[in-house]
Amino acid sequence: MKSLLHISSVLVTALLTLTLAVGGFAVPTVAEAAEEGQKPQKTRRVPSMSEAVYKKLAEGQEAIDAKDYVTAEQVMKNMLERSKRYNGNEIGQVYSMLGYVYFLKEDYRSAIDAYKKVVAQGEDIPEGLEQTTLYTLAQLSFVEGFYTDALKHMEEFISKATNPGPEPRIFMGQVYYQMKDYPAAINQMIAGIDLAKERGLTIKENWWQLLNFLYYEQENMPKTIETLEILVRDYPKRDYWIRLAGMYGQEGQEKKQLHTLQAAYAGDYLSKETDFTNLAGLLMQEEAPYKAAKVMEHGLDDDIIERSSKNLRALGQAWQLAQEVDKAIPVLEDAADLADDGRIYDQLAYVYLEADRYDDCVRSANGALDKGGIRKKQSTYFVRGLCLYNDDKLNDARGSFVSCRNESRRDEDDTNLRTCAQWITYIDREKDRLAQLAAAGQ
Repeated sequence: MKSLLHISSVLVTALLTLTLAVGGFAVPTVAEAAEEGQKPQKTRRVPSMSEAVYKKLAEGQEAIDAKDYVTAEQVMKNMLERSKRYNGNEIGQVYSMLGYVYFLKEDYRSAIDAYKKVVAQGEDIPEGLEQTTLYTLAQLSFVEGFYTDALKHMEEFISKATNPGPEPRIFMGQVYYQMKDYPAAINQMIAGIDLAKERGLTIKENWWQLLNFLYYEQENMPKTIETLEILVRDYPKRDYWIRLAGMYGQEGQEKKQLHTLQAAYAGDYLSKETDFTNLAGLLMQEEAPYKAAKVMEHGLDDDIIERSSKNLRALGQAWQLAQEVDKAIPVLEDAADLADDGRIYDQLAYVYLEADRYDDCVRSANGALDKGGIRKKQSTYFVRGLCLYNDDKLNDARGSFVSCRNESRRDEDDTNLRTCAQWITYIDREKDRLAQLAAAGQ
């Protein structure tokens, strides 16, 4: 005859599977802790249960099934009032059902007290009930913050179980984590993972997550990176890719940082603006402006990257450095329109000068001067003067070089002062030369 109370304890464990989680790490259950294919263990000879006790337990079970927990609790308490008549097995079964009722009522401390009385019956209860109760006690103690008790109960479970799986060690690692004893937690996590490897069992994602966190808290960066590499390989997600890239960067391994982000980009794991802009920035550092521009363009086209002046300017500069001037110009124009100052217009003036688009050069230089906020006005006047000169507008060019000279004098910028003065002299001589040629031709 299978004990109704043993079934109740198993139900407790099943319910705990659904309810227990700390910091995002699932608490293992006794079912997971039991290794399949265990060696048969010697059955403990325990006192038999009387028909009268069985009937009262069945009455309590019926009340539980009907969710009438008040009645179920009262049935168990009435039985305990005459417990002097019961043997150890019967007392253990009664307390097991009472603990289950307390659990269902979410009175976990009373459940703990009841389950302790189950274990206290020692050799009088079946091994299965004892082990299940010890595991449940460890879980409930964990939930209630009795971490030392949780460890004690789990250690006792391990000592009594036949071929326990890795989950009890993982559970103890979680307990030590809550106690902030990170070295002990690491030891338990490694023990659990090694056992899973030996037996060819699945190593769960949250085991690696916790171990990674513990290594990071211990500032063991090589092991932090190692566990992140495992998470990226076996459970590829954006968060793991980004953290791994960040760790490579923190450790001065910029090449690996770049390659990690490139792999994440190729796998379509990047989803935030900073993901794209960081990758583009690293590509620029590696003198790969074309690839950087394509990454920025992708992010902008998919509305992942905001069309801000800053981001558009970065894209425009990447295209410019990639010698894709025709692609750079419209992007920089949009960036300049959105900017609060004239610095991007100032940059555009240089781009237009190099492209021999002198009218656009002058327009951009004027835009820079109008918006203000540029670092050196004399440099902007100088570029505008060159564009006007190349467009055969000598008088306007001279006026721009005069402004350059005046600004340079105010800033004590001897280099630009000398250069702009030379251009003024050159234009004056050119005008005289042209005037003489005109007079000679009359």
